[in-house]
Amino acid sequence: MSDSTTLEEQPEPAEVVEPEGESGQAGVPEAQPRDEDQDETADETQEDADADPEAGEDDAQASDGEQESPKPAPSKVRLAIVVGLAAVVAMAALASWFGFHAYQSHQADQQRKLYVQVARQGAINLTTIDWEHVDADIERILNSATGTFYDDFQRRSKPFIKVVQHFQSKSVGTITAAALESESDDAAQVLVAVSVKTTTAAAPEQRPRAWRMRITVQQVGDEAKVANVEFVP
Repeated sequence: MSDSTTLEEQPEPAEVVEPEGESGQAGVPEAQPRDEDQDETADETQEDADADPEAGEDDAQASDGEQESPKPAPSKVRLAIVVGLAAVVAMAALASWFGFHAYQSHQADQQRKLYVQVARQGAINLTTIDWEHVDADIERILNSATGTFYDDFQRRSKPFIKVVQHFQSKSVGTITAAALESESDDAAQVLVAVSVKTTTAAAPEQRPRAWRMRITVQQVGDEAKVANVEFVP
């Protein structure tokens, strides 16, 4: 009985050992698939790296870029462009200023020439009168006059016409010199030298006489007219 009991009890440890052996053997295969999965993952990573080698390079370059300075120094080319643009703007402004100054100077010069021209013509009108068409000559004088000179000459024009017609007078004026004496915003004084040759019915041959006039020219709208006449020695 003791032997049978012993024999019956002996398989129990064997049964306990066998499951442990099976469990141990089963544990090994379970670990192996994990190694295979790692091998497969490594193979896939290697394949991806082999398939797209530039991706790794781009990542490396991106990492290197992040380590670079975030604010690079301005290039010499950009500085040269800025300096060049500033120089162009300055030259354009300077050219505009010179152009405007030249325009103003030109306008002032043209205005002075106009004053002198009007004074010359006024002197010619006053000294060139023919008794045969004296009315037209007087009208020409009035058309080029303004202000007090216009009023005075218009008031004296009729007696003057009678004197010219009575003596059958003819006079012709010739400008010998003219120059701008002074100038204001809208007026100027011009000195004019005139040589006047006069003939009458009683004295057909007379020597020319030299007259000097100070003629004031006034700007009237878009025109310039004679505003005053003074005879000077």
